[in-house]
Amino acid sequence: MARFGRIIVGLVAIVIVVGIGFWAWASEPAIDPVSRPAAGQFSKASIAKGAELAALGNCQACHTRPNGKAYAGGYPVETPFGTIYGSNITPDPDTGIGKWSEAAFRRSMHEGLRRDGGHLYPAFPYTHFTKVSDADIKDIYAFLMTRPAVHNTVPSPDLPFPLDIRMVMAGWNLLFFHEGRYQPDGSQNAAWNHGAYIAEGLGHCAACHVPMNMFGAEKTDKGYAGGNAAGWHAPALDKSSPSPVGWTKDELAGYLRGDMTPHHGVAAGPMADVTKVLAEVPHADVEALSTYILSKGATKPADARKAAIADAGKKSFQVTTAQKANFKGSAKDGEAIFAGACASCHFDGGSQPFYRPVDLSLSSAVNAPNATNLVQIITHGVKPAAGGSGPIMPGFGDVLTDDQTASLVGYVRKHFTGKPAWDHVDKAISTSKETAGQ
Repeated sequence: MARFGRIIVGLVAIVIVVGIGFWAWASEPAIDPVSRPAAGQFSKASIAKGAELAALGNCQACHTRPNGKAYAGGYPVETPFGTIYGSNITPDPDTGIGKWSEAAFRRSMHEGLRRDGGHLYPAFPYTHFTKVSDADIKDIYAFLMTRPAVHNTVPSPDLPFPLDIRMVMAGWNLLFFHEGRYQPDGSQNAAWNHGAYIAEGLGHCAACHVPMNMFGAEKTDKGYAGGNAAGWHAPALDKSSPSPVGWTKDELAGYLRGDMTPHHGVAAGPMADVTKVLAEVPHADVEALSTYILSKGATKPADARKAAIADAGKKSFQVTTAQKANFKGSAKDGEAIFAGACASCHFDGGSQPFYRPVDLSLSSAVNAPNATNLVQIITHGVKPAAGGSGPIMPGFGDVLTDDQTASLVGYVRKHFTGKPAWDHVDKAISTSKETAGQ
């Protein structure tokens, strides 16, 4: 018994020593607070450049709660592990970053650390922001420090033990974080490198368009093979892109700026917010971003594009008088539901003013590997980002039952693509009811 007791004491001692060692290794020093810098110390050029860079990073999306004040935090970021709330990054000295020096801000972007030395969670994509240059960090700091200060206390993360202990992130960083600035690829041209700098840095495109492992880290070996974002499927941007026609540079650049593109439609879901801010940045940035993304392989040869467009024309929705007579107002027939709810816009020809919907045979949502986005669109519709303009499709989540939605989804998939039916459509429908769509 005495021997057993000694073993227990020894194990406890080992745990304590290891714990102290981990604490010493994972601890980071605080950076002294400063008085809020006077707005006059930043040049107009630096502030303007910072605004463009903040738009490229879409900072406002995660740092502004619905109907809240810009950058004041509180937006709930849902993760597989729990909810993390976007921090207040206005220059409020008590609840924001008003006491942060430029060095403290730079460290948070490059190393994922708060001013007090606490670890940030990777829902804040410092794994990408670490690639951003010191000069660009300086301009973003100038922009944020000249925003109106908003006193707003953000809720603490809602995470289970031990993830609620920020120091645990030191172990995560050891496994998955590679600190360092972007290094240009000498084998590529300037436009490609500029696009890579945006996509892999501030744009953090991979945070949504790359699959995640069980620890919430990007599977970098999978490339841009598609991922998830706020209840939507972020489609693959590589050779496995679901688009039957692929993308041209002009199409992708237009799409990223929020344009309605003939073979791809318009951005929906979380991507609509991205395109809204990209419409505000220099076209050269969006052109460079398009150059880089297309190098991942989401293109198609001209003859393949032509064939896909021709094939789509053969699958257009057409209803004969005899078919209409057979519908008899069926509430379960997917074709009947489509005829009644969708065909007035997604019809087989003719002319329409302004925005004509993309041919559903070419839609990435209809050709995707899962039903997520089509269900989201049917449930919530498509509308411009707040304050923007563009095509509008009403949502049918309050009109169709779950069974009707499933029937409609099954019909659209089969009729317009001829591909196998999706699995787990019922789960996609229930998930869509839990999200806000856009």
